[in-house]
Amino acid sequence: MERLERAWVIYLVIAWRMLYLMTLGRDCPHLPCEVAFTAEEGRAAWRMTTRLPPPQAPPTLGEMMRLVAGFGDFLGRKGDGHPGPKALWEGLLKLMASVEALQTVHEVHGFTSTCG
Repeated sequence: MERLERAWVIYLVIAWRMLYLMTLGRDCPHLPCEVAFTAEEGRAAWRMTTRLPPPQAPPTLGEMMRLVAGFGDFLGRKGDGHPGPKALWEGLLKLMASVEALQTVHEVHGFTSTCG
């Protein structure tokens, strides 16, 4: 029973973050993405989707949510509305793996960040 309670606590924290991100992305899309994502996550997401260096000003939260959800197979067509929890969750998993990989390459090989 104790292990099940621990698992529920972890799932609740994950669910809270997903709801927090979805609510912020829908209600406050013009905020800078740094209110919910680290600068490294923002640079990595921008670099992975556009293949260009990140802009000087961070993307907005609405743009970042669509970038991350795109990693989770959100198509972002005109009538698709806002990203849902499944696309956002899958996108966050891929984004976190990419950020870890970039950090590892930087630490092991001493390269400057390829994110910008």
